Amino acid sequence: MRNRRSRKWAFTTLVASATLLIGAAGCGSAGSSASTPNGSVQFWTLQDPTNTVQQAAVDSFNSTGHGKVTMSVIATDGFKDKLRTAMGSSHMPGMFFNWGGGSLNDYVRAGKLVQLDAGLESRFLPAAMQAGKVDGKLVGIPCRGTQPVFLFYNKKVFADTGAQPPKTWSDLTNLVQVFKGKGVTPFAVAGNGTDSWTELMWIEYLVDRLAGPDLFKKIQAGDWSQWKDPAVLKTAQMVRQLVDGGAFGTKFGSVGYGAGGTSTLLAKGKAAMVLMGSWEYATQQSSNPGFAKQDLGYVPFPTVEGGKGDPADVVGNPTNYISVTTSAAQQTAKDFLQTTYSDTYVRGLVQKGEVPVTVNAEQALAKAPDPAYAKFQYDLVRKAPYFTQSWDQALGLTLGTPLLTEIQKLFNGQSTPERFVSAVLALKH
Repeated sequence: MRNRRSRKWAFTTLVASATLLIGAAGCGSAGSSASTPNGSVQFWTLQDPTNTVQQAAVDSFNSTGHGKVTMSVIATDGFKDKLRTAMGSSHMPGMFFNWGGGSLNDYVRAGKLVQLDAGLESRFLPAAMQAGKVDGKLVGIPCRGTQPVFLFYNKKVFADTGAQPPKTWSDLTNLVQVFKGKGVTPFAVAGNGTDSWTELMWIEYLVDRLAGPDLFKKIQAGDWSQWKDPAVLKTAQMVRQLVDGGAFGTKFGSVGYGAGGTSTLLAKGKAAMVLMGSWEYATQQSSNPGFAKQDLGYVPFPTVEGGKGDPADVVGNPTNYISVTTSAAQQTAKDFLQTTYSDTYVRGLVQKGEVPVTVNAEQALAKAPDPAYAKFQYDLVRKAPYFTQSWDQALGLTLGTPLLTEIQKLFNGQSTPERFVSAVLALKH
């Protein structure tokens, strides 16, 4: 849901005086790999269309003689379990793809990861770097495109009613009545089964708009009592007001994400809007290409009057990351990480429809499949004071999964705003 032609690559010459990229301080020692700094490194990555871009980078890197990288592509199902097993053994990969945030916590605390040099941060957009850190230490470098969440809308449905996309929360709530009056569901949302991550997006944005990003940063850092903050209860109340007002229709509990789900409702004009990650565009291009080309619109999440949060903040998946383990040949890993921000690698991602988070990406976006859409995403992230990682990813499975369950109960009317707060507080004792 959140990551979706071979060509000749020219690897940028490695500069001998380059800033040190990897250091063992704070996360783990170099171990036996220190004695063979230019040895072989095994790189585990997730299976998806950008694997050809990564393999081309690996092949070009290997041709330089600065060590050898072997890339293993692993299917999405089972990736995390396989990685977790390997990281608990003596057969860790030297580098691995990950989602950042809470998925790295245990590995850092166990001394399995190498701390990366902070100088690398200057190569990437600041908003994309926080999820690559644990306890303030940089342990993940961006390797894919960014996936912010924002509002998508059906231009034709809006034109038929003479409405404009919402810029403020008042605009948004007023549109609920406008579209209900036309027999159109204002917002598609997937409340069925395990699709409550689509409901989470509403909670994330409202908490950020009301309180700013520091509230969730404290929660992620371990202060679970922050769920008592008035902004959380206010968010839950605003969600219930939307639900009770018919913003999501009356049958969203049976709507899924996928075939026949939220994307279909939007494309067919049965829903006016959907709050979704940037991958929605690719989904529509694949399933409803005519709609994607003619009538798919997109705007940032609106401001919330009286809120403390910066309206330029975004939530979603900042990007995906590569982390280095203590089993890696240090110099090989150091040199290979330079490919993640090379012009060639960036252009390869753009050709695949990705929007990289490197500072040199903007010039490459002119050759994106849809330059205007790519630029919209890039600017959204570039200008964001803060990019909050999706809470379920940031908190990890132990806390993220039951949190999604409580959010689903709130949306479905099985829990009041007050009970929602109490139930979430009880998830961690």
